[in-house]
Amino acid sequence: MLDNFIFLFQAADDVSEKSQSLFDIIWGEGGIGGILGMTVLAVLFVLAIIAIYIFVERLLTIQKAANVDEGFMNNIRANVAAGNIAGAKALCQNTDSPVARMVEKGLMRIGKPLRDIDAAIENVGNLEIFKLEKNLSRLASIAGAAPMIGFFGTVTGMILAFYKMSEAGNVGPKELASGIYVALITTAVGLAIGIFAFIGYNLLVANVEKAIFKMERSTVEFMDLLQEPAA
Repeated sequence: MLDNFIFLFQAADDVSEKSQSLFDIIWGEGGIGGILGMTVLAVLFVLAIIAIYIFVERLLTIQKAANVDEGFMNNIRANVAAGNIAGAKALCQNTDSPVARMVEKGLMRIGKPLRDIDAAIENVGNLEIFKLEKNLSRLASIAGAAPMIGFFGTVTGMILAFYKMSEAGNVGPKELASGIYVALITTAVGLAIGIFAFIGYNLLVANVEKAIFKMERSTVEFMDLLQEPAA
């Protein structure tokens, strides 16, 4: 019983020593804690923060834009049918959504040809789509740049490791393996950030397409509404 306890205690000490040695390898002298390695990791850390911020901020914004209240179009239809254009405009002004701004532009063009009304709504819609796609290109750039920056850190780390090996002369497999291991950390970090940014970008693009579909559907409903009195 006592022997088992001593064995477990020694194993815990070994794990602690390995964890400490790993920390020393990464941040200690001669490891990735060098100026170049620290710079690469700092850049990747900044890119990770930016990617997370863009993803969360865009996701919330796009979901809000895609949330079209069915009661909104019903109220617009009721006001237009009753000839209360001012009430319909006020309803659009009090509703913060791309659909409301598109419908408001259409209401402002009532009395002009339907083609002009449709063109005005389409112009507003293009502006709203541009707003929804804000910073998506940056997220796509991070998805491509982060892995390359990680590879850059690995390649330069390997160059420095072999240079030190040539300068030192006698270098054992342990030192060489630890150097290679540390150099590959930048690749792993860069790939992790790139994968997150890539998946996040495609998810946001899919949500933007859903929002555009709902905007187009509401536009068609509004144009049909304008044609009802003439039918």
